[in-house]
Amino acid sequence: MSKVIGLIGGMSWESTAEYYRLINQFTRDRLGGLHSARCVLYSVDFAEIEQLQTAGRWDKAGDILASAARALERAGAELLVLCTNTMHKVAGHITAAVGVPLLHLADTTAEAVRAAGLHHVGLLGTAFTMEQAFYRDHLAATGLRVTVPGTASRALVHQVIYEELCLGDVREESRRAYQDVIGELVAHGAQGVILGCTEIELLIGAEHSPVPVFPTTRLHAWAAVDAALRTD
Repeated sequence: MSKVIGLIGGMSWESTAEYYRLINQFTRDRLGGLHSARCVLYSVDFAEIEQLQTAGRWDKAGDILASAARALERAGAELLVLCTNTMHKVAGHITAAVGVPLLHLADTTAEAVRAAGLHHVGLLGTAFTMEQAFYRDHLAATGLRVTVPGTASRALVHQVIYEELCLGDVREESRRAYQDVIGELVAHGAQGVILGCTEIELLIGAEHSPVPVFPTTRLHAWAAVDAALRTD
């Protein structure tokens, strides 16, 4: 029997819905028939989390997610998936609060990049993910070189995430703008691009980039299913 996956979601619910879809799809692909994933979901109010992000109150946000993790553990979760890149800044709060493992998104992403034989990647995400050290350093610790866009491009990428994608608003002009930013990263030597925000996959796919893209939601969901089905 597969392990129960605990999903800490709602940041935003648009991407959490994609996590749920992919985890069940991958489970069916692996097991066949009418199989679906054994999972429980705790969905937080993203407005509260976003306000804490903006105010720099990461400890408080971490406490909220740690509480969610404890609730999932009580509900039977045997491994945890935090359905957001940015909030991995407080991954330590979560792991300290529970006795079940957290599948770290940056680890699954770095593994995919290395498996592709690449060592220099561009990173797209929220301003917090691109500008703060927690995510870039985690990737760099695995031997990857990480490049982020320039100041104006970072602002554009962040704005599209919070003002459009988190609201389910997918615009063609924003896709073109993101493609220009990807071109900027490639011009600075990036061999591939990490889509380091779960909502970006609603906008950008492999067909929109001249270099490989690494969709963190899809990679994370696949790794979660693999861990849940592993018997060792």
